[in-house]
Amino acid sequence: MWVRSTVAYRASFLMAVAVNFAVTGLDFAAIMIMFTHVDALGGFTVAEVAFLYGTTGMALGLADLLLGSMDKLGARLRDGTLDTLLVRPVPVFFQVAADRFALRRLGRVSQSLLVLGWSLTQLETADWSVVQVALVPVMVLSGTAIFGAVFACGAAFQFWAQDASEVQNSFTYGGNTLLQYPPTVFATELVKGVTFVVPLAFVNWLPALRVLGRDDPLGLPGWVDFASPAVAALCCAVAAVAWRRGLRGYRSTGS
Repeated sequence: MWVRSTVAYRASFLMAVAVNFAVTGLDFAAIMIMFTHVDALGGFTVAEVAFLYGTTGMALGLADLLLGSMDKLGARLRDGTLDTLLVRPVPVFFQVAADRFALRRLGRVSQSLLVLGWSLTQLETADWSVVQVALVPVMVLSGTAIFGAVFACGAAFQFWAQDASEVQNSFTYGGNTLLQYPPTVFATELVKGVTFVVPLAFVNWLPALRVLGRDDPLGLPGWVDFASPAVAALCCAVAAVAWRRGLRGYRSTGS
């Protein structure tokens, strides 16, 4: 229904996508401005930073497209409208995810895809192995699942907090901004935090280091670079448990 209503006004839809494309592109514009003053950022070239930007942007964009409406759950909990979803013969999770489904978010996906494509043509990794080529789509899909799990965990947390959308956004959109830059520009403690506590480093940092032929600043074993799918599966399992417990503990407002 939301998709049909969105495309009913094509000019408005195209303008919304264009605005989303332009707004999300401001982050990359800021990166390009930085590189007008420096040749490398944390030892990474502009093409390598663009590769990080494109992979994390694609992952977040796809997760945001599918589950970006989850942060509206807090409003439904407060005004009691979640009750109407409980009586429908469709899982509540899918109803919340599809609520006000926004196709305009394709702007972020397309903009990140363009940056990623450009970076791939500029990287000096001339002899791409099969493993390196395969890691690119794997890291995007795994990153989408990890960001999706964070969206779901944030929504589940709102069953207790009632309104924690900003906390959720700090891990999703804030994490995306963090992952746009090389891990070498951040403190070791922060890199450890997004590797072992909230595993956002598996979205693109760790597999990207393998693709780019860079050393791991934490000195982790080489197999960790290929662990993104397993980490994504674990994150989804944790999110499923959290969502189930949150939904079971929900008490109606009585409105």
